[in-house]
Amino acid sequence: MPEDESTRALRKVEPRPPSPHPHQHRKPSGEAVPGTPPAPGGADRGVREPGVSPASGPSPAAEPPAAGTPARDEQGGRRRLVSALWPPRVTRAQLVVALLLFGLGLGLAIQVSSTSDNSALRGARQEDLVRILDELDDRTQRLEDEKARLEKQRSELESSSDQAEEARKQTREKERQLGILAGTVAAEGPGITLSVGDPTGSVESDMLLDAIQELRAAGAEAIQVNGVRVVADSYFTGSGDDMRIDGTKVAAPYVFKVIGKPEDLEPALNIPGGVVQTLEKEQATATVERSAKIVVDALRPAKRPDYAQSSSQ
Repeated sequence: MPEDESTRALRKVEPRPPSPHPHQHRKPSGEAVPGTPPAPGGADRGVREPGVSPASGPSPAAEPPAAGTPARDEQGGRRRLVSALWPPRVTRAQLVVALLLFGLGLGLAIQVSSTSDNSALRGARQEDLVRILDELDDRTQRLEDEKARLEKQRSELESSSDQAEEARKQTREKERQLGILAGTVAAEGPGITLSVGDPTGSVESDMLLDAIQELRAAGAEAIQVNGVRVVADSYFTGSGDDMRIDGTKVAAPYVFKVIGKPEDLEPALNIPGGVVQTLEKEQATATVERSAKIVVDALRPAKRPDYAQSSSQ
């Protein structure tokens, strides 16, 4: 149907809704645009913009990352910790404290090492400790007696009218004493007799040598084993049926004749874990007898030294 002129004129006069300006600020969702009827479903809902679904919000990728994220805070804390620890900054007070602690530790270590030497005596019984103290007292007394004797000889030499005769007398006495120690002179005196039986042939040479060492430490002055004089350079070899002392063959029972103080010699052999107990563990027998007179008459030939000479003028 052809439109008349009045209708065409009204269409020309009808105003068009203004188009949004490209730079015009858009109202946020939730606010109604003036002149726009409210959307169905509630008056508080805003106008939906084209291309945006009502259920979906802005894309997470479009949001800028927050400035204070935990990862960046942790990395920054690590950097600050590393920069605070390295390079180390040592102050004078810290250096002094370190030196004092080092000195204290060194002193404690020295004290522990010095006290550990006596650890073998900690587990000893009271009787053993008393015996060891008695032996030390006896050795000290012997040294004191030797000192007094030497001082007496010196005073006699200084006060004697005939110093040459007194010197010869003391020289002969000294020669006799040295002869006893060297085994070139017979000796007699109080002491003990140690008899070692070996029915199984289990006695070794080192066991007899241990007995000699214990007797010497207890103050033995002359020792004889089965007719062989034992001196400072004596040696033991073999075992069982081939036991030898200084190359001379000896057989069981081994009889030790020892001159010295019996009260010192016998306890030295009978201490716990000593010579007697060691021999009994090897199925050997060991008996010790005290005597008021022991004769040591086995002699050794005097040897002339090849290189040593007297230095006295």
